[in-house]
Amino acid sequence: MIVIEQILSKEDVKAYRQTLQSVPWDDGKNTAMGMAAAVKQNSQALASDAKVQKLANQLLNKIGETPKVVSAALPHQIFPPCFNRYAESEEYGFHVDAAVMRVPNTQVVLRSDVSMTVFLSEPDEYDGGELIIATEFGEQSIKLPAGYAVVYPSSSLHKVTAVTRGERVAAITWMQSMVSESVLRENLYQLDQSIQSLIAAGNTPRAELDRLHNVYHNLIRQFAHL
Repeated sequence: MIVIEQILSKEDVKAYRQTLQSVPWDDGKNTAMGMAAAVKQNSQALASDAKVQKLANQLLNKIGETPKVVSAALPHQIFPPCFNRYAESEEYGFHVDAAVMRVPNTQVVLRSDVSMTVFLSEPDEYDGGELIIATEFGEQSIKLPAGYAVVYPSSSLHKVTAVTRGERVAAITWMQSMVSESVLRENLYQLDQSIQSLIAAGNTPRAELDRLHNVYHNLIRQFAHL
């Protein structure tokens, strides 16, 4: 579970929210699969709408331009981002994301290894609405500033608690990683972050950085499935 700081600027968030006020919304149950539909109470922006597709493509570009997301997820394929909205009393009970997803209106199928939520509402705009992720260390509650994101294994049981005041708006997407094993992906992320920290510090000999880069990329070469 990794927090991505400010994947969207405050100006980006404002533009997204303004656009989302003028697009059609559908019952979220219509996009849920299996048992998830029984516990899903929210609205989802209509994916076929041109404005929604434009926002989704813009967010895809942001994901590709954010090194920490790439380092954390090592994405091979990314599902077009969806936009959801929780009004008062709406929630999404405990569920697990579908393991295999088909991109709408295409023949593209991807395996969901990594889930990502991008918060588009400020925490003080609503009460409740926490993203709860069940981990081996217990349930983790996440409620981040607008423009921030969290990535976590799609295999995790998770839920969104009931909103009791205001409105919670967010974007969600799923990624098929080049490295499907979550523990290995986490180790690669930690290694990459250490390399980036050493580069930023500016006092590590180039030969040592080259050695670490060699190890990192050879591990990806060994374990990546494309």
